[in-house]
Amino acid sequence: MGRAGLKRLVIEDYLGLRARIYGGERAILVEVTPPGADPQERLAELAALAWTAGVHVVGTALQRRDRPDPATYIGKGKVAEVLELARRHGADTLIFGVELSPAQARNLEEFTGLKIIDRSQLILDIFALHAGTKEAALAVELAQLQYLLPRLRGWGKALSDPGGIVGTMGPGETRLEQSRRAIRRRIQALERELKEAARAREIRRAKRRRFGPPEVALVGYTNSGKSTLFNALTRGGALVADQLFATLDTKVRRTLLPDGRMALVTDTVGFIRDLPPQLIPAFHATLEAVREADLLLFVIDAASPAASLQLAVVRHVVFTQILKPEDPRPPVVYVLNKLDLLTTPEAWRRAETLLGEAQPGILLSAKTGENVDELRKLMAELLPHKAPALTRYH
Repeated sequence: MGRAGLKRLVIEDYLGLRARIYGGERAILVEVTPPGADPQERLAELAALAWTAGVHVVGTALQRRDRPDPATYIGKGKVAEVLELARRHGADTLIFGVELSPAQARNLEEFTGLKIIDRSQLILDIFALHAGTKEAALAVELAQLQYLLPRLRGWGKALSDPGGIVGTMGPGETRLEQSRRAIRRRIQALERELKEAARAREIRRAKRRRFGPPEVALVGYTNSGKSTLFNALTRGGALVADQLFATLDTKVRRTLLPDGRMALVTDTVGFIRDLPPQLIPAFHATLEAVREADLLLFVIDAASPAASLQLAVVRHVVFTQILKPEDPRPPVVYVLNKLDLLTTPEAWRRAETLLGEAQPGILLSAKTGENVDELRKLMAELLPHKAPALTRYH
């Protein structure tokens, strides 16, 4: 079975209504927050994810609860309330701001008759939309299949019928079992392809480490302005869009430092709260760029009310999920971006407080270029002298 045929069978036939985001859905957003969390901030991020995926949000529902309902996450009373809201607004999809268990998703789907998408599935679909290189596409497909496999279930009579066709385990094997075996085979093939790509990339990186200039990695929360800063530093032409996960493919370009040296700057995929764990090991290129960097630039959206929380997420991902205990810790510069959007005294106070806590740090606007040269000077001070001092490029 070809890759396109497998995707069609898995996503459409085998998963039924609980499929994926194709764009154009009319959705109700359902956000569940524990006590103490800001529901509006979480709902705004979920809405931004939905917009990035091409979903039309027609309504929202909020609920606070300490522990999820084991059957439907939000409880049957709230499910009935959300279903009525969906009917009133003509919605065909419910998008949950949490990761649902397979049983919860199935129960919600059967209770409402609507497509049920959870936060992890939404993020995976956005990654699939934005993967621009073969390696990124393979990594996303692997993450999707790993996520979908435990959620695969029979959908109607077609999946409970015995297979009895050439290549199956025998007449008693159902089509559902056949699909599971096909997915496992595809996962194994994807893992082999990605390992080969990682080996080839490691050879290139080894040459750069031995003979090349120092390396800088841009890391940060999604939509913090990393690609804009990447372009400001390197004239690299990276895609800049006001949406989440606009950059998935790791890009490397040169930049000239004030002392005449050249450095390599890498733009990496953005992080987000509760990133699906399948995506952490999938993007080896981003992880390797962080591990091998001589300097990390933590890019923060200084204009966001959630800037402190976003920085905490980035720190957690980098220092607990990417860098191993035995890995050297490169120096970090905290880049508070979007200075041009600090238009109120409250926003300025928030940015200045964060700058006081995140040192060494710099407040700049990658969009207007303000203070970008100051960042270059700081980079030159912190980067090791791995290349001749007069190395230049044109």
